[in-house]
Amino acid sequence: MKFLINILVVVFTFFGVISSAEKAKAQARLPNIVVILADDLGYGDIGAFNSDSKIPTPHIDQLASEGMIFTDAHTPSAVCTPTRYGFLTGRYNWRSTLKSGVLTGNSQALIPDNRSTIASVLKMQGYHTAFIGKWHLGWDWATTDGDPLTADGWGPNDFDQIDFSSPVTHTPNDLGFDYAYGHAGSLDMAPYVYVENGKVTAVPDTITVNTGKYSWWREGPTSPDFDHEKVTPNFFEKSIQYIEAQAKDEKPFFLYLALPSPHTPILPPAYWQGKSGLAPYGDFMMMIDDYVGKVNAALERAGIAENTLVIFTSDNGGSPAAGLDVMQAAGHLSNYIYRGHKADIFEGGHRVPFIAKWPAKIQKGTSRSETICLTDLMATGAELTGYELKDNEGEDSYSLLKLFDADHKVESFREATVHHSINGSFAIREGDWKLIMAKGSGGWSFPKPNDPAEEDLPDVQLYNLSADPGETTNVHAENADKVASLKALLSKYIKEGRSTPGAPQSNDKIEGE
Repeated sequence: MKFLINILVVVFTFFGVISSAEKAKAQARLPNIVVILADDLGYGDIGAFNSDSKIPTPHIDQLASEGMIFTDAHTPSAVCTPTRYGFLTGRYNWRSTLKSGVLTGNSQALIPDNRSTIASVLKMQGYHTAFIGKWHLGWDWATTDGDPLTADGWGPNDFDQIDFSSPVTHTPNDLGFDYAYGHAGSLDMAPYVYVENGKVTAVPDTITVNTGKYSWWREGPTSPDFDHEKVTPNFFEKSIQYIEAQAKDEKPFFLYLALPSPHTPILPPAYWQGKSGLAPYGDFMMMIDDYVGKVNAALERAGIAENTLVIFTSDNGGSPAAGLDVMQAAGHLSNYIYRGHKADIFEGGHRVPFIAKWPAKIQKGTSRSETICLTDLMATGAELTGYELKDNEGEDSYSLLKLFDADHKVESFREATVHHSINGSFAIREGDWKLIMAKGSGGWSFPKPNDPAEEDLPDVQLYNLSADPGETTNVHAENADKVASLKALLSKYIKEGRSTPGAPQSNDKIEGE
């Protein structure tokens, strides 16, 4: 009996040594990186961030329990295009030529080919890089007359100016992605075609439109392989196939999965309809959650989960187009306790859920309360791979690596964070203090820009988010010194072309300015 016990001890010790050795080996290798960027997903839509959420999200909650949640994470903008710009470049969107609003499905490329991105940095450091999903940063369609497209006054019949049979230029492939597959704008913006590595997968052969309350999309040309309801599942399935293929390669990979959902059109397939008991948006989110679980399972099945950094987040807050009022009446707060929603300068416009799972490095079930921004992923990827950012790269990006260590006490992570609304209104956050350079929302909630209700309001708003997370009481009058210091800091960031240490840079100017 004693002999048997000794044998078992040796066996278990042996496998323990192997397990420890494998973990040490994984820690020494560069990790794979998977970023899942949801579209119009609110802070309160995920159970891990809102215990009162009415939408079941067990798989995303599991991701959170297996990793770290950030409770004070923000997008650089309260709308789609600018946030994507900031994530990829590590640079605030208003430094680009897009000073407000978003692009359309026929817009020209916003990011110049010579601008570094997180993809180009990781590719330079030996990664295979892939983009799958909603681009919404413009690319240059070939045209029938050779002239660039202009978006003014476009209707469904104007798309005949696009030569869909010719290659698309200035695509994700020109910005560091080895593989790129997706559509141009939001899923409610024509043209409705897939572009794979600069080529349209199928030339449009019909015009489609949807006028449903939640399922709507604008009228426009549609390819035979483009089924709106199947777009989100298609992107997830392609991503899983990519993970399975890359797992067989020793080379690390970076996958940017840019979901077009739960943004409109809200299209839960028949199986999911009615599952949430809330609204079509809730059903749609349940489908997305299920697919996130499938991505997580694919990483486990491929044996690469231990050394894969998975980021799950959103590009802005929940949108009124999802029926926020209907869900609120049922007890669900898409943007949690925060004021406003998508497009706004208020917290509901840009505070988002942010989960980081990396078993080899991040302690499971942990959380961080530091203020972070999606621009920070550029510097994170750089530090992770030993790349030193140049002065004209990632000008507004701080590495998250030290925050990933739950036991590491961080005295000061970043000096301040700048927020931006759909109409170009600014806010700056330093510690608990947030200064808004607008009278109202700067977006779609009351009081909207130029609403008569704004007339008698102060020119600025100051909130202490620790005492007043709902931004209910403007305390600018009794804190004149804080208003002045935050104004000066914002002005410095704008003038110097950066908010990180380094040589001053120039912001991009609109042609003709």
